[in-house]
Formats: sequence, structure tokens, C-alpha cells
Amino acid sequence: METPGSQTSLHRANLERVVRAVRMAGSLTQAEIARSTGLSAATVSNIVRELKEGGTVEVTPTSAGGRRARSVSLSGDAGIVIGVDFGHTHLRVAVGNLAHQVLAEESEPLDVDASSAEGFDRAEVLVNRLIEATGIGPDKVIGVGLGVPGPIDVESGTLGSTSILPGWTGINPSEELSGRLGVPVYVDNDANLGALGELVWGSGRGVKDLAYIKVASGVGAGLVIDGTIYRGPGGTAGEIGHITLDESGPVCRCGNRGCLETFTAARYVLPLLQPSHGPGLTMERVVQLAREGDPGCRRVIGDVGRHIGSGVANLCNLLNPSRVVLGGSLAEAGELVLGPIRDSVSRYAIPSAARQLSVLPGALGGRAEVLGALALVLSEMGDSTLLESTLPVATPAFT
Repeated sequence: METPGSQTSLHRANLERVVRAVRMAGSLTQAEIARSTGLSAATVSNIVRELKEGGTVEVTPTSAGGRRARSVSLSGDAGIVIGVDFGHTHLRVAVGNLAHQVLAEESEPLDVDASSAEGFDRAEVLVNRLIEATGIGPDKVIGVGLGVPGPIDVESGTLGSTSILPGWTGINPSEELSGRLGVPVYVDNDANLGALGELVWGSGRGVKDLAYIKVASGVGAGLVIDGTIYRGPGGTAGEIGHITLDESGPVCRCGNRGCLETFTAARYVLPLLQPSHGPGLTMERVVQLAREGDPGCRRVIGDVGRHIGSGVANLCNLLNPSRVVLGGSLAEAGELVLGPIRDSVSRYAIPSAARQLSVLPGALGGRAEVLGALALVLSEMGDSTLLESTLPVATPAFT
């Protein structure tokens, strides 16, 4: 039996500390593990050796700063995680291992607004098909990360706004998918998962405070504070789309007037171009035309950027993030949208906050949310189960 403060309990805590550091980063050198955990180099070396012998980690030669080093990552045989992203018009699923490697990925069109039952049916089929494609047994699945395009009520686990997904009223997405797949399911909204994806794999790497802005059928922000997603006590933090820009503006679906969303979301922006460009436009097409020099599309993209910048300026004044990452198809417009965002931030944000802020396009495109779903599982899964499945019970001779 382990007692608090004993050599055995201290060693166990150090094992978990090392596994957690590697799990969150994907791979680290032993020197990086020592710096991130505060453990001595000798302790890290001994723990890595034990974890390698137990099959928990893999060690491969690498270089760091021009010197030889050893890269430590979780074993590819330790288990797999699943990411599921429900967009308003698509379903995307990815399978990854604990070393942050994507093993299989696929997407297909889906009208998620129509029926939650159809959405979960399709997700179940696609998940099972991708697991089979990897050749890894279903018993190796540790958990599933699930993204939905709406806020999740923290207390009930249901979608917090029925106006966003009316066909999902009263549905608990985590319970529904967990019951079908038989594994733990961790759920979050798409903006938060986009932030996690960019933080781990994309334009957010290396920072601890950022905001991921996603503009699609709505506008949301995933907020990362000190390396952790901030959701707020009710799970609705980051609803930047409902910042009021004009009290006399268009009526928003939330019931207020002049929300940021009414000046930037596709459902409000695309009708502005119908008289000159005809029906059937998508934001992807508008971005493409703007990049090709179409004056009307360039004007609309620029206006959207200035409005987003007003919302970002408010975030700067309140939270002072070091980086803002623009996701979704709008990010493909590059400086046509990023420049106006920066202009508004310079105009409306506190000068010191504006100077410290970098505004970048997302590096992951439409994959940000599904990769964020993988990262969600990696961040929520416990280390104890992983260690118990690979390490024998023994009294350690070192800490």
C-alpha cells in the first residue's frame, strides 16, 4: 500500500509527471522533460528507462541545438484516440495515437442541423470504419473527443442554445456517442477545439495565451489562458459573436441587435453580394474571388476583417492574449482580412496590448477542430490507467 510522502508514492507521482509532459507535447527530449517537470536529469533518465522497459514510451535518437539527444514519445502501442467534429455541413473523424500521429482521417458532407440521430449514426459508422482501417483493435481506443458547433452547458452536458442546433434539443452528445462506442467521450464546442488544435499542432505552438477566432455560420472564440482552455462557469466563454457593435443594427438570432455576428457571419454577409454576383455564393468562393481581385468581394472581406478586429480589440483589453489565430475558410483570404483586423486592433485596443499581439492565420484549415478533438482526449485522459496497463507493480530503487 502506498502512503502519502513515501518513496513509492513520490516515485509514482514522478512517473505520472513525466508521462503527462510527454502526452501533452507529443514528444520531448529528456532535457525538455527535465525543464518542464522540474525533475533532475538523472531522475528523468531513470524514469524514461523504466517507462521504456514497460512499453509506455519509445525513445529515438534526435538532435537539439546541434547536439545529439533522445526524443521520448508515448508508445504507438499504448492506445489510440478518436476525434469527431460535427460542422454545420460536414462530419470529420480522425484516429490518432498517443505520440500525436494521425493514423487515419476522413470527412463527408452532413447537414448536422437536420437530425442528431442521423449525425450520430453516421459518426458511429465512420469511427468504426477508420478504426478497422488502422488495423488496431477497438479495445485499444482510450477515448473520443467530440466537437459540436454550439456551446455546451457545463452542468447538464447538453447544448446550451437550441437556436443553434434545433434538431439537437435535449441531447447529451457525450452520453449519446459513449453509449454507441462504449468508451469515454469528451465534448466541447468547435471554437474551443480549434484553439486546442492550433495550440498543439498549428499557429498557436509555443504560446500559452491565445484566442482562436472561427467565423462560419456563427462567430466564436476559443480562449486559451495559461495553456488551458477557458470555458467559464457555464461553458459559454468565448461567445465573441454576440458583442454588440451597433444597438440599431440587424436583429441577431440571440434576440439582440447589431451583434458582431450580424456583420461577419456567412448568413449575413453573403446576401450583400447577391445583387452583383447572383445566388449560390459561399464564403469559400467569396474568398477565392477576393484573392483574384474582385472589388466587391475584397470590400466585403475587408469590412468583415474590420468588424472582427473590433471584437478582437475587446478581447485584448480584457484578457491581453499574446496571439490571435483566425480559423475557418476566412483565414484563406490572408492579408485581405488580417490587415483590417490589425488596423481595428490598433485603433480600439489599449496600445500596450495591441503592441504585444500577433494576428496569424490558422495553420490547420478545416482540420483544426478534429485535431483539437484528439488533443482534448489527450488532455483529459488520466495517466494512472496508462501506467497500470504497462508497468508492473514494484518497489522502486530511485525517485
